[in-house]
Amino acid sequence: MKTTNIVVEARDISKVYKLYDKPIDRLKESLHPFSKKYHREFYALKNISFKVKRGETVGIIGKNGSGKSTLLKIVTGVLTPSYGEVEVEGRISALLELGAGFNPEYTGIENIYLNGTIMGYSREQMDEKLNDILEFADIGDYVYQPVKYYSSGMFVRLAFAVAINVDPDILIVDEALSVGDIRFQQKCYRKIDEFKQNKTVLFVSHDMGAINKYCDRVIWIDEGKILDEGKPKEISKKYRAFMMNSKLKKNEEAIDYCKCNYKEDKSNNIQLNRLDKDVEICGDGKAHILGIGLFDSKTYEKLQQVYPGQKIKMIIRYKLNYDIDNIIVGFTIKDRLGNIVTQSNNYILNKKLSYTDADNFIISACFEFTLPNIRAGNYTISPAIASGTQMEHTQHCWAHDAIVFQVPSIQKYDLEGFMFLEPIEFSLVK
Repeated sequence: MKTTNIVVEARDISKVYKLYDKPIDRLKESLHPFSKKYHREFYALKNISFKVKRGETVGIIGKNGSGKSTLLKIVTGVLTPSYGEVEVEGRISALLELGAGFNPEYTGIENIYLNGTIMGYSREQMDEKLNDILEFADIGDYVYQPVKYYSSGMFVRLAFAVAINVDPDILIVDEALSVGDIRFQQKCYRKIDEFKQNKTVLFVSHDMGAINKYCDRVIWIDEGKILDEGKPKEISKKYRAFMMNSKLKKNEEAIDYCKCNYKEDKSNNIQLNRLDKDVEICGDGKAHILGIGLFDSKTYEKLQQVYPGQKIKMIIRYKLNYDIDNIIVGFTIKDRLGNIVTQSNNYILNKKLSYTDADNFIISACFEFTLPNIRAGNYTISPAIASGTQMEHTQHCWAHDAIVFQVPSIQKYDLEGFMFLEPIEFSLVK
């Protein structure tokens, strides 16, 4: 490493696999290596370069099959890159796919010592760590059984307990925490939070809330290439848009159409917020959002601050560019880290909508509700219009973080957590 502060450096790494249409083709090519090629090349990774600093927590995101796991296996040394090189400074502990690094015929105890040996520890050193590992895993007498009989939850408990308690310089976690009960997941995240204060973490997850909370930086991989990297909130916002509309790159013309048709909406004497030019839009352009506003339910005063327990109206105005049936209009409220606080739409409220409900192709949707007793801070609202069902729908227009509102600090609500329970009764049981 040229710079001592860099603990992981990947330089133009690629991983190429040979794919054959028929098994016999592999034999033909091996017998006649200089004649006809029977394979085609598949790049699981292509020209990947990045650096990770000491003490940094880096999230790696991407859809299934994008190359995330392949990349981590190369960093840990499980796989060798076809081209390029990776330099690592320090001891790595990796929690890769379920079962990696464990012998299914060995007991849990035997696998603990096996992993310790792989990490370079003596048996005496592992003896000292054993109690901490067993206490964290908390799988009881199953630790004396072969791991091939373990459930996936028990497996990940033992694997994470080993990974976090062997004092690594770099911890790599590859989606394994999606397995297991919520109590153990929370226990793992608390441990990661402690660990990341002075160590390095590479973290793969589809949980954007965890990515936003724990990571300092995010690398987005798609089809074996780095598509983007940067601050968690910024990248996760782009990633959500990409996942909601897999045709995003093909729909740039439609998206531009959405952006350039925003106008301040003052119809019906209700002035809605104009969406800023830098608001990110995704969708196929069959509808777009004219404006959005927050109002007090009684006075119709336009709001930028909303107090916990205040009854408000959210009005969102949409323009249909085509005849659309099974319309879904809704919104998502997120906190400053991009974590979803709540969301709603007409579909889950059992209110059907069609283009026949529009007035000159305009739909003005009003959601009236009481703001929960959420903690003080800034929140964003992302309005959207789609068609279909809750589970299967086509996104026509989604405006990410279209407007911002503030929840002021109120002393009795200044507690940890998302919200304060109210009303809530307290009594003593005799």
